[in-house]
Amino acid sequence: MHAHAVEALTLERELRRAIERHEIRVHYQPIFSLSDQRLVGFESLARWDSETLGPVSPLQFIPLAEETGLIIPLGMAVLNEACQQMHKWHTQFPSLPKLSVSVNLSSKQFQQLSLVDHIKDALRKTKLDPECLQLEITESVIMENAEEAAGMLSQLKALGVKLSIDDFGTGYSSLSYLHSFPFDILKIDRSFVTRMGTDKESTGIIETILILADKLGKRAIAEGIETPGQLADLVAAGCDHGQGYLSRDQSRPMC
Repeated sequence: MHAHAVEALTLERELRRAIERHEIRVHYQPIFSLSDQRLVGFESLARWDSETLGPVSPLQFIPLAEETGLIIPLGMAVLNEACQQMHKWHTQFPSLPKLSVSVNLSSKQFQQLSLVDHIKDALRKTKLDPECLQLEITESVIMENAEEAAGMLSQLKALGVKLSIDDFGTGYSSLSYLHSFPFDILKIDRSFVTRMGTDKESTGIIETILILADKLGKRAIAEGIETPGQLADLVAAGCDHGQGYLSRDQSRPMC
């Protein structure tokens, strides 16, 4: 227990320093149109290669950041960097359709009263078109306090950004909030995609989500595509967009 406590304190200290030194890097996983492999956007992912600890898994430092409150400065750093990088790519490749970038919002970030002002400031400083920014929120975060969440989502939507439900299907999956809250995108959780082809129930859930998204006029994005079979099944089911590690050259997160 003592060794574990010392390790946790060391990791927290190094993470705090890493945020202050801008050591956390943002990588970008491409999101493609599944039918023609056309690039449509990116998801921003925080990665940490510590000078003293070496590469640290997000499965280690993200929960620690949530627990200690460091997720707030970390999340803002990722948001600012993602907006800046996307505007840079738009400027470099003006002939291409404007791509979008997705940024995850944690529970603590979503509860911040200053969140809307922070996002508005990031868009202003980076000159990114609000329509090119997608904010991802999980179902569980929304349902912690549905009434307050509705107010925050309305304020975010008023900025002109897109709103996405992350890991859809693993939480409450309430039809009432899909109707009440101004979401644009449903991200199908990778756990369902992974089991496609071997689990009829997972395939059925994905097909149901796709029908639901279509009826509600929302876009669906499948996460965690890793095999040609999964890609073929998703295309056959009518899924338009996806991301994953199927092609290491195309879908590996990149700087």
